[in-house]
Amino acid sequence: MRGALSKLVVAAFLVAPLPAAAAPLTVLALGDSLTQGYGLAPDEGLVPALGRWLEANGAEVELINAGVSGDTTAGGRARVAWSLTPEVDAVIVELGGNDLLRGLPPEEARANLDAILAEVSGRGLPALLVGLPAPGNYGPRYKADFDAIWPELAAKYDAVLLPDLLAPIAELPPKDRAGRNLMQDDNIHPAPAGVALVIEALGPKVLELLAKVPAG
Repeated sequence: MRGALSKLVVAAFLVAPLPAAAAPLTVLALGDSLTQGYGLAPDEGLVPALGRWLEANGAEVELINAGVSGDTTAGGRARVAWSLTPEVDAVIVELGGNDLLRGLPPEEARANLDAILAEVSGRGLPALLVGLPAPGNYGPRYKADFDAIWPELAAKYDAVLLPDLLAPIAELPPKDRAGRNLMQDDNIHPAPAGVALVIEALGPKVLELLAKVPAG
């Protein structure tokens, strides 16, 4: 009798459904040409490189490349609502570079990014805010107003912050940048080696973002 009971227990264990594996988290990367991968082969851009870094560091993530070349913060604001499809668990916001290239008013960029983060927060989603500092040629007031956007909005929305996406490249002497082929010929967009350098700083911030996704 005992042997028969043991066999029944084993049989029940074998046919019991296994717990479903946790689905990978889905992260929307809302950005401009730096996110889109301008000038690079499809597998060399920021998003695919980030995906490989995350996988190598034990994070199972599906990344949605919502980078649009030439997009300003206003463009991102116009499309954020319909970009937040139901499967999205977290959002990377990388916009502002084209506002800088066009010399658009910092208060406009701030208002647009504020609206984007409000939409993301309103959906109950955590965000990573990725910035770029203003160059000095617009004057100290412009630079101060623009550079303040990132930390202030990150604090307002409890977002993870990376103040300067290109800092790992910009902090190097120009001679080193050129010698290592870190930038494309336009000196605006990273070359593959530059993308790899940027990812070493961006990747850990994305892990912080993933840690903020509610369980379940």
